[in-house]
Amino acid sequence: MSLAEGEILPASPGTSWFDSHCHLQDVYLGRDESAEDADDGADAAKGPRTAALTDTLVRTLEAGVGAVVCVGTDPATSTQALAVARSAAAGELGDRVPDIWATAGLHPHQASSGVDELVGLVSASVSSGDPYLVAVGECGLDYHYDHSPHQAQMAAFADQIALAHRHRLALVIHARQAWDDLFSVLAAEGVPERTILHCFTGGPEEARRCLDAGMYVSFSGIVTFKNAVEVREAAAMCPLDRLLIETDSPFLTPVPHRGKPNEPAYVVLVGAAVAQARNMDPSELASITARNASTVFGLPQSRTSG
Repeated sequence: MSLAEGEILPASPGTSWFDSHCHLQDVYLGRDESAEDADDGADAAKGPRTAALTDTLVRTLEAGVGAVVCVGTDPATSTQALAVARSAAAGELGDRVPDIWATAGLHPHQASSGVDELVGLVSASVSSGDPYLVAVGECGLDYHYDHSPHQAQMAAFADQIALAHRHRLALVIHARQAWDDLFSVLAAEGVPERTILHCFTGGPEEARRCLDAGMYVSFSGIVTFKNAVEVREAAAMCPLDRLLIETDSPFLTPVPHRGKPNEPAYVVLVGAAVAQARNMDPSELASITARNASTVFGLPQSRTSG
């Protein structure tokens, strides 16, 4: 695949990519505000857009992406993420869509609102035996924007780590310019057995800290950016059995589609860039990262295989 052209080719037989982190609900199901990292043009049309969601999922499957995890960032988007997963499973989004799972979390930007509502949502979902809730998060610390005080962020993060432990769910972490406090909270609470550092933005040193703590490390479209040399170095050194890829769509659109909304089909471009950094076959990387995602989210392997 040529990254310069950005062509998304049909999947090779047996190849199935896995987008481990996207926000389908943000653009397509009525969010009123966009996230801080939106690309130019990522703040797409709002309101009920089921047809647009279906079209996006058809493109996703046609690109060879067989599974995605739709991530919540507050109680409302977490509820929407679960609704997307259930709708897909029920055939309400058509019969040409990938497998979809969901997470429920409170982003550090919303940490000041507290986790009580989220705890109720997760506990009710687990009690009902909901098969689509696979993780707590995204949660963590973001000192770049400081939309919530640091102490509030740390408290909400600790509460969500405890929630993941309590229900034996995976944990999805957001970290930005807060590495020391992040690891301080994790040390105090204990790193859940299945933990993901999503949208990794550091270099080899930060990646090593994550790996030493037992985390999986997930790389986004940032790995395609010209100035992201250290991110590519981290992708090259990450052990294959701890490596994940994601889009974080509709944000952080990979090269060469910058300025357009991101979507799960573009995880193929992320994977191609990581494979290039590691000098390996993209099809092999697709298989490995899909298997890793199934493992860390506790999914049935048969539903994510090519």
